[in-house]
Amino acid sequence: MSAYDAILLAGFGGPEGQADVIPFLRNVTGGRGIPEERLEEVATHYRHFGGISPINAQNRVLRAALEAELDRRGIDIPVLWGNRNWDPYLRDVVAEAHTNGQDRLLAIVTSAYSSYSGCRQYREDLAAALEVTGLTGVVHIDKVRQFFDHPGFVTPFIAGVSKGLADVAAQIPGIDLATEVEILFSTHSIPSTDAAKSGPAERGFGEGGAYEAQHLAVAHAVMTAVAAVDAAASETPWQLVFQSRSGPPSMPWLEPDINDAIRLLPARGIRAVVIVPLGFVSDHMEVMWDLDNEATETAREQGLYSVRVPTPGVDPAYVSGLIDLVVERLEDTPAAERPAMTPLGPWYDVCRPGCCENVRLGFKPALAGIAP
Repeated sequence: MSAYDAILLAGFGGPEGQADVIPFLRNVTGGRGIPEERLEEVATHYRHFGGISPINAQNRVLRAALEAELDRRGIDIPVLWGNRNWDPYLRDVVAEAHTNGQDRLLAIVTSAYSSYSGCRQYREDLAAALEVTGLTGVVHIDKVRQFFDHPGFVTPFIAGVSKGLADVAAQIPGIDLATEVEILFSTHSIPSTDAAKSGPAERGFGEGGAYEAQHLAVAHAVMTAVAAVDAAASETPWQLVFQSRSGPPSMPWLEPDINDAIRLLPARGIRAVVIVPLGFVSDHMEVMWDLDNEATETAREQGLYSVRVPTPGVDPAYVSGLIDLVVERLEDTPAAERPAMTPLGPWYDVCRPGCCENVRLGFKPALAGIAP
């Protein structure tokens, strides 16, 4: 059995007041040469909500839910919480953990899929936290596997899509789910070069890499499960779309953008859309602004009824699933006995060499993986 002194919930971080917004955005975009005027554009999204991102509050609630689930199972291990881009910073949490005698940590990253920004960058920041605190070789940090196809993550989306379709049917009596409704599985767009490098090269995922392949596989699993309980949904069309692009126009990012996709639907006779935030674990800014605000408004402009499915948040299945991932590591559960709802998983505990390279920045030291 593997022994850990604490679980480290590793989050993205977010501002908690108007004065935090620009400093936070500088942290997020550090070293990328993003002009101040572009930061001010993005800042309007946060300022719309009083300069407060919901993500920190959500992680506080998630931390408490994880602690409660551990207590329910009789597992005596504390849950720490640190962020990449805002207080409490990972470096400070790691330093405090060491002071408290907690030198073996198991990280849960609040991102389900494989990509540079969703996995390797967290691993780099964990390595940097040890470096800056002088704790390299003293504190050891492992990470649970990417959980894109773990039942705990997927099950809430299955329930959400089923409920979303039922809501559409109730609001528009007689609507044909096979020809007049479309399901849009949405995730954060990333540079095409990053997508191509996501996941192990030897898996041969193609231009979209593991990032796109994982999302498509999960969307297929969701639709298969929904159709199993509602035959009328078996022919409902769906597609994977992207959102929250932030790069320059000259840099290719994954497409189609969700708003562009919505604008094409009326010409096909679509009357309603079910928007599924498949790439996200909680209702943070990209969900609240890009989906609940912009995409919903685009659907309204096109005369479409829209429903947005909830993210996992602190759904009991999701919380329980995260603790299942911890137990896998505590008990050294063999891969063949680990649950996965797509043929792509279960994913790796230790990331493969070169996995999720950022071709613009090159390889930096990263934990929980085989170099580079």
